[in-house]
Amino acid sequence: MNFDYNEEQQLLAESVRRFLARDYTFEARKQIVASESGMSDSIWATFTQISLLAVTLPEDAGGFGGGAVDLMATMESIGEALVVEPFLPTVGLGAKLVQLAGSEAQKSELLPKVAEGAMKLAFACTEEQSRYDLARVSVSARREGSGYVIEGGKRIVLGGAVADRFIVSARSAGDTADREGVSLFLVAADAPGVTRTNYRTLDGTRACDVRFNNVRVAAEAMLGPEGAALPAIEAAVDFATALLCAEAVGAMKFANDTTLEYLKARKQFGVPIGAFQALQHRMVDMFIACEQSRSMAALACTRVDTETDPVERALAVSAAKIKIADSCRLVSQESVQLHGGMGMTEELKVSHTFRRLTMIAQQFGDADHHLARYASLSAGQNSRGR
Repeated sequence: MNFDYNEEQQLLAESVRRFLARDYTFEARKQIVASESGMSDSIWATFTQISLLAVTLPEDAGGFGGGAVDLMATMESIGEALVVEPFLPTVGLGAKLVQLAGSEAQKSELLPKVAEGAMKLAFACTEEQSRYDLARVSVSARREGSGYVIEGGKRIVLGGAVADRFIVSARSAGDTADREGVSLFLVAADAPGVTRTNYRTLDGTRACDVRFNNVRVAAEAMLGPEGAALPAIEAAVDFATALLCAEAVGAMKFANDTTLEYLKARKQFGVPIGAFQALQHRMVDMFIACEQSRSMAALACTRVDTETDPVERALAVSAAKIKIADSCRLVSQESVQLHGGMGMTEELKVSHTFRRLTMIAQQFGDADHHLARYASLSAGQNSRGR
């Protein structure tokens, strides 16, 4: 496999890297995190100007028709800078769901607005008892007249604090954990009956809990066929997970680089602590974990772009997430420990990187979840093969 980026991918990544190095310093980020909205409108506008929001959108919607591989280097830069703007919720989840399940009219309405930066999307799928099970949906959507009424609550909606539209998974038929009967609906964030409680998560990004109280939507608000949304949901979450893996590589790279610089500068007993062999061994383990993660992220991004078999795609994504989750824990914890007590202070970026890596390890499924998923899918393949 060729791991080199092509010229267009390199140019985009370099543009993003230069912009973030200049305008998204650690001090600037702290001010953004502390702001009321938790994001910067000017940063979002720049994302639009450099066409970052349009990379994976179809050409007829003002995009470039790219995939996860085209965003890999960019996601590494986003991870290194600890960007808190809702890029992944809008592009990696929301827009992807519209591409996979939306009608031509819905695509024509929403995707150009995403490309222009005028529409932020959030996928409301997590519920109190659902854990990482995308099929476990208790929010209901019942037919009433020519439309639907949505009732229930969603938790930890990433990017939901600033979203203009929610894409809501709701059960239109079947029992809570059935794979059939799950539908998707577009709901305006300011629609009557929608109540959201915004908060800051561990890593400084914003999320919200959303309550849908007798929310009425037209039949045209449904994405895809009624009761058959789960395959599209799983494909979109796999796509977002692959991008998240690439983001983790960037955050790990920063943790490694800043820890190595600290080991070179910090002296004890008259010599840099990096001269101690035990610390060198730990630094090597961190470096290896990052490089292995980069390879697995490349595999996941390639498979979500090219694999037509959903089982093979899911196996690659779960394998990558297992490795990335383990590496996130190793690199984040080692970077803090090698910095000593100051590694946990608010003043050092490495402590915020630790939090982001901790969050990434859990997001879209932790290592245990993906290990169980991988085992289940592999067993299913073997039984079909026999």
